Amino acid sequence: MTEPTLTHIDEKGQARMVDVSEKAHTEREARAMAVIHMLPNTLQMIMDGTHKKGDVMATARIAGIMAAKRTPDLIPMCHPLMLTSVKVELEPNVDNNCVEIVAICKLVGQTGVEMEALTAATTAALTLYDMCKAVDKGMVIDQVQLLEKKGGKSGHWTR
Repeated sequence: MTEPTLTHIDEKGQARMVDVSEKAHTEREARAMAVIHMLPNTLQMIMDGTHKKGDVMATARIAGIMAAKRTPDLIPMCHPLMLTSVKVELEPNVDNNCVEIVAICKLVGQTGVEMEALTAATTAALTLYDMCKAVDKGMVIDQVQLLEKKGGKSGHWTR
């Protein structure tokens, strides 16, 4: 078995975009998460819908979807992709004073959607932070990670 290599580095050590023109079009899916921790009263305000900025969960969901679609504008070596589905789920967790975010991206294409899922989850968390920072500047975003990927040459991977 060959040693894994960094695909975005050429033989001279320079950054490059991977050539995917010879790869087969396959169904691909990625699931990523992020968690944003906050004060109990901040979470309660979000859950009750009493935040003066409105439905912050809906705004964060839309921001995550939009971010997935704009990933190549943010991450230099990402290919522009024709996403077929982006879902962003936000679940309040009262026991841990946080909102757990899971993003799922799908497409039929020649490269994976891991970066799109990670970007969606992170951007949803950042949007919650932005909308709630006036009442809770101490929020913490963590646990940003890929949970699962399906499709492509490397097959199915799960955390």
